[in-house]
Amino acid sequence: MKLFQQSLIMGLWAKYPIALAPGMGLNAFFAYTVVIGMGIPWQAALAGVLVSGVIFFILTITKVRETIINAIPLQLKLAAGAGIGFFIAFIGMKNAGIIEADEVTFVRLGELTAPPTLLAIFGLVITTLFMIRGFKGGIFYGLILTALAGMVAGIVSVPSAIVSSVPSIAPTFGEAITYPLSHPEEFFTAQMLVVIFTFLFVDFFDTAGTLMAVANQAGFLKNNKLPRANRALASDSIATIAGAVLGTSTTTSYIESSAGVAAGGRTGFTSMVVAGLFLVSLFFSPLLEIFLEHPGLTSPALIIVGVLMASALASIEWNKLEFAIPAFITIIAMPLTFSIATGIALGFILYPLTKIFKGEYKDVHPMMYVLFFVFLAYFIWLAE
Repeated sequence: MKLFQQSLIMGLWAKYPIALAPGMGLNAFFAYTVVIGMGIPWQAALAGVLVSGVIFFILTITKVRETIINAIPLQLKLAAGAGIGFFIAFIGMKNAGIIEADEVTFVRLGELTAPPTLLAIFGLVITTLFMIRGFKGGIFYGLILTALAGMVAGIVSVPSAIVSSVPSIAPTFGEAITYPLSHPEEFFTAQMLVVIFTFLFVDFFDTAGTLMAVANQAGFLKNNKLPRANRALASDSIATIAGAVLGTSTTTSYIESSAGVAAGGRTGFTSMVVAGLFLVSLFFSPLLEIFLEHPGLTSPALIIVGVLMASALASIEWNKLEFAIPAFITIIAMPLTFSIATGIALGFILYPLTKIFKGEYKDVHPMMYVLFFVFLAYFIWLAE
């Protein structure tokens, strides 16, 4: 239900073809670092998400977030879009088993003859053919055909049911508000301040990167500015607040929205359709579980979308090193550090330095100098 409401706000108010859902990177940080690693109760962690959402909303209505996004130079916006394309393609190849971890070389070619990997490769070929032939919804058709082929081959399990009852939110609803009031000693700590700041940092620049990437792909950027940026950012903030109250980690703009743009989505109606499908999916969880059990099924879609987003590389001014070096670091760092925010941070640290060394320090927006020191402080004192 919360995904339905959040994506509906983005579609009706901000009018962008961007869906909202809990960020997977922040999911991992929430579960493994905050709850398991730091030993913070999940209820207190949800309260941290709620506070970060409220701060986000304040920064949004005061137009601080919009100012920051509009201050980012076009070259870094393009680099962020291309880097996210590489990042999601990397995830797709990893989930497909095309690449795997290696103790010596970090990554290596996976076992291509493994049935799940062969299925993912089949899906990639089929999806590519649909896209080349110009089929609208080619990514979706490829996804469905891959799943059906997997069931026929016995690689993907056939759902035991199609429809089920909607899961209850009673165990988590409202805990983000009531828990800090009943356990103030577990919430009002220096450790929680670090957690809240990390939620702020990662969500802020994950969202900024996603908005810039999807907007550039859809052709929305005008004079290096994003129309209705404040509405999109406010939708994201409200989603985080509502999600925390309902019981989920930080909600953010989803980079997979680029698949909808690739299929032709250009208006808020796309988000409204996604919202409606989120609502319907509440009753079809057994059918959708096959995609959770077999992440390789979505790998072809991620790889193809990565290809489409990498087209931003063509517009980067590679002959000007003051742009090329920060852009390259931004792009390469995203998949290698497995973090959109880290890639953006490294690029934003380098960019002011290159412009200063070039003698063009006056061409850098003052906000970029502020971000330079913010990112330095983050890496020195807070990043783990």
